Amino acid sequence: MSEDQNKNPPVDVDTAFLKSKRGLLKAAELVTLLVAFVCFAAASTPKYTTATVLEFLITLLLVLLYMFKFNKRLTFFFWPLVDVFNSVFAAVYFTILSLMAMATYTVTGTLVGGIVALISAGLLCVDSYTLFKNITFNNPRRETPNQSNE
Repeated sequence: MSEDQNKNPPVDVDTAFLKSKRGLLKAAELVTLLVAFVCFAAASTPKYTTATVLEFLITLLLVLLYMFKFNKRLTFFFWPLVDVFNSVFAAVYFTILSLMAMATYTVTGTLVGGIVALISAGLLCVDSYTLFKNITFNNPRRETPNQSNE
């Protein structure tokens, strides 16, 4: 076997995704989830901390999926729809979680974490709306400006 066959194809990194509106929105989600996690961890509230870390990891994996263009290689899922479902369920869950945290707080960290989690829920709502608006089910897909007419 030659050396060319042993090499894996280079992984494309889509830095334009991080500069796009969706990328900035995902980055804002990650920042608010991290701040909410730190607040809940400082207040020693494990149930809120666990939910926040789980959503942070899911969002981080989706960002990495889009940034390294794995969504084009792993075609057995319709990734934008997976992202919409995640955003909708997380927005509902974080709305309830933040309202519970703000209503039953005993430590200031829980209150601040609840407020930041509510901001994160708002960002997740915006994310789900913008993603759902761009998904085409039966319509032909629009050609993006980066693609050529070959």
